[in-house]
Amino acid sequence: MTLPTVSVVVPSRDDATLLDRCLTALAAQTVAPVQVVVVDNASRDDTADVARRYGATCLHEATTGIWAAAATGYDAAVGDVIARCDADSVPPPDWVEHLAAAFDADPELAAVTGPGRFVGPSRLLRVLGDVLYMRAYRVLMGGALAHPPLFGSNFAMRRTVWEHVAHDVHRTRQDLHDDVDLSYHVGDVGTIRHDPTLVVGISARPLRDWRGLWGRVRRGLRTIDLHRPDDAPSRRHLRRWRAARPGRAAL
Repeated sequence: MTLPTVSVVVPSRDDATLLDRCLTALAAQTVAPVQVVVVDNASRDDTADVARRYGATCLHEATTGIWAAAATGYDAAVGDVIARCDADSVPPPDWVEHLAAAFDADPELAAVTGPGRFVGPSRLLRVLGDVLYMRAYRVLMGGALAHPPLFGSNFAMRRTVWEHVAHDVHRTRQDLHDDVDLSYHVGDVGTIRHDPTLVVGISARPLRDWRGLWGRVRRGLRTIDLHRPDDAPSRRHLRRWRAARPGRAAL
């Protein structure tokens, strides 16, 4: 069986130490990615040196912001599937294989995403982070989108899907959630599946910086507001309901 090829995109800004850990995990995959693209987003540390040491394709994006950096990586991807994680992600050894198999099994699948599991903090903080951060994100953003949201530290999409939406996304905006913005567009062209077994280790930094956490919430709300009124939650849910009931499409 020939699985789809997978390119992994890792945007990074001043995260050389954690990037080293991430690339170590990617080097230990049961199915090797056809390409690892690290996008150095105007880093002041040795991010680029770390990327090159692991044989990754290292690109430079001068426009600061995770959306600009991620989009640069997606544009450069050559695999059938574009996987995305962050510099502080720790993918399990079967992550790439899991992603490739998901797309191989379902030709209609546009994107697949999974949860993050916080690495390092106490058990109590991990539980609180899962409830107040991961689950809240899935419920609130899923409610706004009318389908599962992509989680930027752990998702993959077909390269053809990215090519379809690349000119519609707001890739130069620094004040948006890039994964939520992308979710709006990908969800309009195909199915996004949330797979609870597709788990990636993530840094607990968001749980230690409440000001930064509130900034993430504001970016999420701003992204939702940007897509109003045409993509207001009520309209998206109505369109999804109509799409599921073709006989009532004219209502």
